[in-house]
Amino acid sequence: MNKSLKLIPLMIITVILTACSSLGISGKEITVGGKNYTEQYLLSEMTGFLLVEEGFKVNQMNNLGSSVVRSALENGQVDMMWEYTGTALVTFMGEEPLADPEEAFQRVKDIDSKNGIHWMNMSNVNNTYALAMRSEQARELGLQSISDLADYINENPGKLAIASDAEFANRLDGVPGVEQTYGFEFGSNQIKQMDLGLTQRSLDNEQVEVSVAFETDATIKNYDLVLLEDDEQFFPSYRVAVAINEEVYKKYPEIEEITARLAEKLDSTVMRELNYRVDIERESVSIVAYEWLIENGLLEKK
Repeated sequence: MNKSLKLIPLMIITVILTACSSLGISGKEITVGGKNYTEQYLLSEMTGFLLVEEGFKVNQMNNLGSSVVRSALENGQVDMMWEYTGTALVTFMGEEPLADPEEAFQRVKDIDSKNGIHWMNMSNVNNTYALAMRSEQARELGLQSISDLADYINENPGKLAIASDAEFANRLDGVPGVEQTYGFEFGSNQIKQMDLGLTQRSLDNEQVEVSVAFETDATIKNYDLVLLEDDEQFFPSYRVAVAINEEVYKKYPEIEEITARLAEKLDSTVMRELNYRVDIERESVSIVAYEWLIENGLLEKK
C-alpha cells in the first residue's frame, strides 16, 4: 500500500482522539499506562479508543519499563494498565509461578487488593513461554505436544537441538524444568544459547529444530512456526488482565464493562496477528488498533 494513503486514516484517527479527548464534556479523565513493546502499545491504544468513545479524556503513559509502570500504578501516576498475571505474581509479589490461569488471577487479585489495586477482566491472551518448531518438520515427525517431543528425543537422543537464551536455558521454569516435568534431556550439546531475539531466526534458518518462544510472538506467524502444546501445563500463566487503582475503579466502575468488551475478544492468536501487523508489516499501532476495534464491532467507523 502507498504510504501516503496510510497517512489519511492515521490523520482521521488522530483528529477523532484529539477532538473527543479535548471536549471533556463528561469531566471524566483517566491515565492509561503501558510497557515498552508492541503488544502493550496495542492494548493501551485500543483501551484509549474505547474510553474516549465513552466520554473519557484519556492520557497515555506508554513506553515504560515493567517496573517503572508498576511503580506508577502504585503511586497513582497511572490509573490503569494491562498487566500479566505471571509478571505480577513472580516479579512484583515474590510468589511462586502458577500454571492454572484462574488460580494465578485470583492470587494476584487477593494480594494486590492490599496494595489498593483492583484486577479484573482476565483475557485469553497468554504471553507465556512456549516451545516452537518449524511447522513442516513438526508435521513430518508427528509432534504436536511437548510430550510428543519428549518421546521423540528419548527414542532419538542427540537428534534435536534447541535455541534458547541463557536465562531460559538455566532457570527452573525454563529448559531444566521442562526436561524434569516431561522426562527427557536435550543434552548439553543440543542446547544452543543465544540472544532471545535470534532464537526463532535460528529455527527458521534450520540451525536448530526447537526454539524457546512466547505465545504471542509475531515471528511465529512470520516464520510459519507451530507451538507445541504444553499438555502437562508446565509453563506459568501470563494472562493479561486489567489492573486499576482501587479509588479510580470506585469512581468509574463502568470501566469494568468497557474493558470487558475488549478482553472477551482477545486471545493469544488474535494478539499474535496484531503484533505481526505492527512488527512485521510495519503498520501504525493506531491504525491496527482502530481497524481491529471496528472490524470486531467495538467501535463504529466515523
